[in-house]
Amino acid sequence: MVILGVDPGIGRMGWGVISYTNGKTKTIDYGCFETSASGPLEYRLTSLRQEMERLIEKYKPLRAGIESIFFNTNTKTAMTVGQARGVIIETLAEKGVMVDSYTPLQVKLAITGYGKADKAQLGVMIKMLLGLDEIPKPDDTADALAIALACAFTKKFV
Repeated sequence: MVILGVDPGIGRMGWGVISYTNGKTKTIDYGCFETSASGPLEYRLTSLRQEMERLIEKYKPLRAGIESIFFNTNTKTAMTVGQARGVIIETLAEKGVMVDSYTPLQVKLAITGYGKADKAQLGVMIKMLLGLDEIPKPDDTADALAIALACAFTKKFV
């Protein structure tokens, strides 16, 4: 099964694609899509949608994991990320991809076994579990791969 992990954001959207078959994971591809901070919100959201459509068309995931929004003291940022997340989820759903949401705590627990693991611990586990030569950069990309792994490890596939 091909799984797409997404770390949503309006400025940067991390993404990672893995395969999960018979309990084994394999990295297919990963990256980080960026929008221009000077661009109008509606164009940035449209760019996110177009990038999601491109990823879905290219990798044909059956399932996707996306990070839930956690409480943020900056309301404007939280609302903008929420709008980006909504566009991403709607695009996945429209294309028939099953979507699961994960909190950062759930992702850390699924990957490291410890819900309060730090970024370094999470990065080491991602590298090890996927057999990568180095921890993916930027953090948005590593987070997206962690979300894809959490989806693989916590769902019962029929």
